[in-house]
Amino acid sequence: MESEALSARYVLGVDLGTTSVKVVLLESQSRRVLDSCALPTKADVPSDIGPHGKEQDVGRILSTLDACIAALPRDRLQKVIGIGVSGQMHGVVFWKAETGCEWVKHGGAHLIRPKDVSQLVTWQDGRCRGDFLSALPQPDAHLSVATGFGCATICWYRSHRPDFLADFTAAGTIQDYVVATLCGLKRPVMSVHNAASWGYFNTCTGQWNVGLLRQVGFPVELLPEPAESGTTAGSTSSEWHGIPAHTPVGVALGDFQCSVYSCMAGRTDAVLNISTSAQLTFALPADFEPPRTPDPLSPVSYFPYFDGTYLAVAASLNGGNVMATFVGMLAQWTGELGVDLSDAIIYSRLIQAALGESSTDLKVCPTILGERHDTSHLGLVSNISASNVSLGQVTRAVCRGIVNNLCSMLPPKTLLESGVRRVMGSGSALSRNEVLRQEVERAFPLPVIYGKDVDSAAGVAMVMNDRIDLEKRGSNQNENPS
Repeated sequence: MESEALSARYVLGVDLGTTSVKVVLLESQSRRVLDSCALPTKADVPSDIGPHGKEQDVGRILSTLDACIAALPRDRLQKVIGIGVSGQMHGVVFWKAETGCEWVKHGGAHLIRPKDVSQLVTWQDGRCRGDFLSALPQPDAHLSVATGFGCATICWYRSHRPDFLADFTAAGTIQDYVVATLCGLKRPVMSVHNAASWGYFNTCTGQWNVGLLRQVGFPVELLPEPAESGTTAGSTSSEWHGIPAHTPVGVALGDFQCSVYSCMAGRTDAVLNISTSAQLTFALPADFEPPRTPDPLSPVSYFPYFDGTYLAVAASLNGGNVMATFVGMLAQWTGELGVDLSDAIIYSRLIQAALGESSTDLKVCPTILGERHDTSHLGLVSNISASNVSLGQVTRAVCRGIVNNLCSMLPPKTLLESGVRRVMGSGSALSRNEVLRQEVERAFPLPVIYGKDVDSAAGVAMVMNDRIDLEKRGSNQNENPS
């Protein structure tokens, strides 16, 4: 046991989420997560453009990252052999490449601190209105451009505040910025995952739409250097919380792809995640090529994955948030009737009542937030009768509606025809709602496996660990040719 402990090596996985930072230490040989820490960033700050602007303070994000890593065992951090970083996609942060970060020593550890850095404009940003987006050139890519996408945000600054851009020489997602600062990169690199999420990036050629962007005066010099997802960006330029200097750092990846990587055991698995929103995805064949132009009306998108492959993704805006809205509505009603019940009590009683109703003919279309492919398609309740309005039947109809809506976007028949053999079910809403699990099992003619939740931090650590193993095998083969 002592020899095993002495030989143990670890990979650090970092996920910079919209509301929190999570870090994990993955034991390299067993691929098991042995330590983790997650903390809220509380990084939201007011935007000077008003309520449509959604921005975050980069300093708070980095401070939260430091606090998370400091909570991990230092003796294991000293044995880290690789670092993987993922994070919220689409958003953009600007910095001066020469001075956009500084290393400081605090409490015996070297930390990174932002300097000459803008706020992070997140994926939730709404400054690019429909008329502005429609005036931009059609991308030479299979994914549409939307508000909150990095290239659209840069176009907005170019049109409305060109002086702002003059202060910076580099741009990227928040995870690209962290990787660039850790490695001391003068020009950031960006994985295909993140580049595709910015818009105006052709995943087939691996290149930005430079010509199209120049037509609208886009500062193309701000675009990061594209890199294959899963490759190495560089190595740490300093010791960091005990992690040795010159530790390899992977190019920053998208949180969605890393979450899928964390629980998709094989290419015959589909991943169903129902948390605040909901996603259903499966891996496409290696020879799949996406359409040449965007189809904004399609409920299925094709996200780049690894090694030139793609994921088919149905991403619904309506998941656990629908149940939360239902609970909130009942809490308001009961309050107006003079009865004070907590959301937790209401939720528990709803589930209990629905478990007593095995079926219902009440129909609930739960798209109260619309969908990206059809923003006007809002919620609807139909087939109402005097016999199907009990609390249990209404709750079951809501849960069924959440699942049926996702299945209408990506039908289970398509999964079967694509060779999918089982569904990996995950997400907070699915794990705490037995009625929702029953409806998932009713809707899918495939085994549904629970217990392995999606985890972007674990996923990016697994990607980096697999990359290190691959390079080690290649090195051994070169040293010992057959």
